[in-house]
Amino acid sequence: MDELLAGRGRGVAGMAALQRSVVYPAGRHTASLIFLHGSGDTGQGARTWIKQILNQDMAFEHIKVIYPTAPARPYTPMKGATSTVWFDRYKISNDCPEHIESIDSMCQGLTDLINYETKNGIRKDRILIGGFSMGGGMAMHLAYRFHQDLAGVFALSSFLNKDSAVYEALKSNESVLPELFQCHGTADQLVLYSWGEETSKMLKSLGVSTSLRTFPNLNHELNRTEIEELKTWILKKLPIEAGKSNE
Repeated sequence: MDELLAGRGRGVAGMAALQRSVVYPAGRHTASLIFLHGSGDTGQGARTWIKQILNQDMAFEHIKVIYPTAPARPYTPMKGATSTVWFDRYKISNDCPEHIESIDSMCQGLTDLINYETKNGIRKDRILIGGFSMGGGMAMHLAYRFHQDLAGVFALSSFLNKDSAVYEALKSNESVLPELFQCHGTADQLVLYSWGEETSKMLKSLGVSTSLRTFPNLNHELNRTEIEELKTWILKKLPIEAGKSNE
């Protein structure tokens, strides 16, 4: 089901209505998962991709799965052509400055999505956020800079730039941080495995509990084993609450 999430009139142009595709829980809704797609994709596209890999939706008894779509904006690596991206990049590299203005603007828009869930009775420690490629990078900014009380973060074929604002924010942090679940293919030619590995090491050194699953010969893509491992981790972080499942 596709829905429109009314914006709050802030952030980048075009964020007044954030489209999302939603997989509703089979039973009582007690937790939420936000999955952020990669650059140029859509929420529906990410959902369909995972559905093709699993031969069914990634669905749970108690967890609502939300696939939002990034607003279309000019994207510098595509010579300024319009694309559905969470933020702009100066180039696809871990060795350049972050486009922090567009990152922070989208953090505001995605905070509205988190707030929508909490207003509907879902505690923040029952919300996970993550994504594929750029979506995973966006999730790390959102959680580790602005929402350190979320249940966890996942990043699939993702990375942070070497001088990321995430690292700067965590240098002065003293609170318990959400656990990070990372997956990365060694054959990834777009987002190098070494970039994901460096991200994991940096976050671990700053107090994040991280786990990096390595997938030999996997390119910049998802596979069934990876999604099944992600589902296991999701259920570990968001178990069915005792006495609250549907009879």
